[in-house]
Amino acid sequence: MATTVYWHLPGFCYFRSLNHILIDLMRKNPECFHEGYRIGSVYGTFPGAIWNGGRTVLGFTPKNDMEKILGSYNAKGVPVRFTWTNSLLTKEHLQDTYCNLIMRLSDNGMNQVLVNTDVLEQYLRQRYPGYQYISSTTKRLLDPELLQEEMEKDYFMVVLDYDLNHNEEVLSALAPCADRVEILVDEICFPGCPRRVEHYRDESQKQLEYEIAAPFPCQNRQNIRSFEDCKKRPAFISKDEIKAYVERGFVNFKLVGRGLPQQMVEDSYIYYLVKEEKQEYIRDCIHKRLQELAQARKNIRK
Repeated sequence: MATTVYWHLPGFCYFRSLNHILIDLMRKNPECFHEGYRIGSVYGTFPGAIWNGGRTVLGFTPKNDMEKILGSYNAKGVPVRFTWTNSLLTKEHLQDTYCNLIMRLSDNGMNQVLVNTDVLEQYLRQRYPGYQYISSTTKRLLDPELLQEEMEKDYFMVVLDYDLNHNEEVLSALAPCADRVEILVDEICFPGCPRRVEHYRDESQKQLEYEIAAPFPCQNRQNIRSFEDCKKRPAFISKDEIKAYVERGFVNFKLVGRGLPQQMVEDSYIYYLVKEEKQEYIRDCIHKRLQELAQARKNIRK
């Protein structure tokens, strides 16, 4: 029997239709997907939540829609993971009505939270102990000793900084706890970017102030992005390399996508999860179903 490998997908809200189609196809057509592959979680945020970090997501989701979205994933056995990684949070933000509502609605022992600040993590662990807490890659832990210390803490998982994806020394040291390490395999951002922490803070500020503004002024920024660009990055882990990581005990892999075009996200799903000879068929199934959903929405509006 193949080892179970868990894939963590982006945009539980924004890419909701795509994610549900993929999950359903994996169940109905398992022969088209690599053996042992499962969806471990869908991560992201409901628009407008000030605890959100990493990427600014503005807007608002009514309570009944939250319940519907949460239930739709959980009913399929897929945890929803909240990106509560705003790096500028203080005690004054902890009582936010909207974010606490989200936590109450999803507090069923199944869902997860990504954290990166002590002030929010301590509050959440005390008030919502039923969640699985995960250390975020936004902490930017590059020091091997600090990374080891992080693994010794009470985290369900720790997301590795992608600049360490091919660091043999680090991977070997993590081997004893490899099943608790999550690896971001297709990050598109510039490797070793010295402004990444500053960028996270900029996104956090925009989230707190509900600001629509110009993109972060980074000299490494790309205006047009594609999955092919991801493949050119030194941190990229190819589908053929995944097997070697699994053999070492690493079984949790994360795919990027928040704030990126849906086509790029779809390309990553097809590339990593679907057998080569079945990729065209699965892509056609996805497009057909997306078209059906779009037509159904048009009919409702008429």
